[in-house]
Amino acid sequence: MDKKDIIEKPKTNFEKKLIQEKYNVNVAFYIHLKQYHNGVREELLSRLEEVFFYSKGVDWKFDSFGIEKAGSRSKDVLGYFIFRTANITELKKLFLEYFKDYDNAKKITCSVAEYEKINEKFFELDIK
Repeated sequence: MDKKDIIEKPKTNFEKKLIQEKYNVNVAFYIHLKQYHNGVREELLSRLEEVFFYSKGVDWKFDSFGIEKAGSRSKDVLGYFIFRTANITELKKLFLEYFKDYDNAKKITCSVAEYEKINEKFFELDIK
């Protein structure tokens, strides 16, 4: 790919739809698990679906979900969910409501990261 293929400003309507927000806030919830077993992924995802279902009026987008093995960030196995939102208080309430009775959780820790877009460029990859 040549530098001439990279553009600074979107030209097409589709490229304009790809523009990312200037500021972004990510909220990560880490569920410290007592144990890992084959059903953990399904248990966490079903609780997340409940958070989604009851989140009317909370402006947020789901970013990612995963399970990290012990030793990556913590001594515990971690189930994590990352959301983009500015409404941290409401999301925190929903998470507490739907995860406080999860028997496999030792605790839930959170991090909030604020990002500012420095630059954005556009290009296409030729796949033919």
